[in-house]
Amino acid sequence: MLVSRRRIARRVQALASEIAASYRGRELVMVPLLTGSMIFLADLMRCLPLKMRVDVLAVSSYAGQMTRSREPRILYPKKLQVAGKHVLIVDDILDSGRTLAAVRAILRRQRAASVRACVLLRKQVAVRMGVPADFIGFDIPDEFVVGYGMDYHHFYRNLPDIAVLHPSVIATGPHGGNSHSRIAPS
Repeated sequence: MLVSRRRIARRVQALASEIAASYRGRELVMVPLLTGSMIFLADLMRCLPLKMRVDVLAVSSYAGQMTRSREPRILYPKKLQVAGKHVLIVDDILDSGRTLAAVRAILRRQRAASVRACVLLRKQVAVRMGVPADFIGFDIPDEFVVGYGMDYHHFYRNLPDIAVLHPSVIATGPHGGNSHSRIAPS
């Protein structure tokens, strides 16, 4: 296990406090990037004492059994109602920064008043590349992680903790045996 559910819960509470202080007195539009951020979003928004709206955005940057990000594609919707609004992008993990950059550009073109980003996890590659995020849950090594909404080929989202995917799962694919027993040991 890389990050326990208890650590996640404490950090989400702290992130909510930081976000609430930043947006005090303003209406917020939260734009989660589906599907990996859905559990994080649910926990985060329950902790926020703000007037808010949620507009989901489906973005694909991993296909099939890939473990490396590719160029992001916006699946839906193509247009959000964000003109003049303060927008907070909510994502599960920040690695190359391509997805976040593409979404920021779209929201700016749609004339959002402000665009900021909250990520649960930031990989070291993002730190080295200077990829910006405004609110960060945890810095993690450059490993492929699953759990707490994050998946590998649509599996493991239901794990309550965040774990590194064992190399044997990647080598044999997601259907090769008892999948939940093959995450990396802590």
